[in-house]
Order: sequence, then structure tokens, then C-alpha cells
Amino acid sequence: LTPVRLPRECLPRFISIAKVNTALNKETCGLLLGRKRDSKYVVTALLIPKQRSTSNTCMVEASDLVKKLTEERGFLTIGSIHTHPSQSCFLTSEDLHTLATLQRVLPEAFMVVCAPSSTPDHGIFRLTDPPGLQTILDCVSKETFHPHPELPIYTDCDGAHVKLRDLPLEILDLRVRHDN
Repeated sequence: LTPVRLPRECLPRFISIAKVNTALNKETCGLLLGRKRDSKYVVTALLIPKQRSTSNTCMVEASDLVKKLTEERGFLTIGSIHTHPSQSCFLTSEDLHTLATLQRVLPEAFMVVCAPSSTPDHGIFRLTDPPGLQTILDCVSKETFHPHPELPIYTDCDGAHVKLRDLPLEILDLRVRHDN
């Protein structure tokens, strides 16, 4: 896998942005955008889209605006980030399907889960390949939360191909002030 660099400040900045929703026991989600530089992917922006959330789901709204912005700026979606306000760091079945969509396009794609009330308070994950990616891509369940086979479907990639570094980070918050 091509190495990925994630700005170290991304995690505390995102947790701070999500603080209001976390206090309301609502998830917050974002996209980790960047570019390929030399022989690595570098996350340069944290995009917070307009969204609708519950205690265990977060749905991006106005995805056409997100797509337009990423195309205009020449960004790649390298990963995603979201909170588990009252749970620990793990990937739900919905998270697995979101990550499979990202990894199908970019094998290096990853997902950060921030769980401010848990220890550890974050995890950086990717689907195994094989067997995780294909297992999730083959899954046809329509239920929001559903079981998957007892396989090593995902793994921690913090410090593996994804490394935290002291790098600049641009915050792009597309939410309307009253829509959190």
C-alpha cells in the first residue's frame, strides 16, 4: 500500500468540532481529503459536510455540493472520520459498507472512529484484503445494522500505512449553523 500521512491535529480538531453533537449523543462525520504527493497520499483537508445524525448513524446531505467542491479543488477522498459519542472504537456494519465503497476506489482508504468517552479514544481502520473487502462488497443485507461472517474483516492501520504527522490541515465546514 502507498503510505498515507494524516495531520496529527486532525483528531483533536475533529473531536472539538463534534463536541456539541457528542454532548447530545449524536454522531458527527467528515471526509479526509488530500492529494498524492511524490510516493504518498497526504490528507490536507477535513471536510465537515451538511449532515443528519442520530446516536449511532450519520448521513451526509447535499452530497452534490461535496462532490463539486472535491472536484473543483482536485481533492481525493482518502478517508472518512466520525464519532461514536457513547460507544467504543470499532466499525459497525454501516461503517464497514462505507469503508468498502471508499476502498474499492482507493485501496489505501481508511476510516477514523473517535470515541471521546472511551479508551482508546480513537481508532484508524481499513478492511483486510483479503478477505474483508470482498466479504463486505458481496454482502446484500439491507438492514442498517447486521452481522457479517466471523472473519478478520478489518484491521487497525494506525502506524502501518497511515501515519500521524505534524502537517497543516484545512477545515472546510459546510454545515449550516443551525444544522448540527
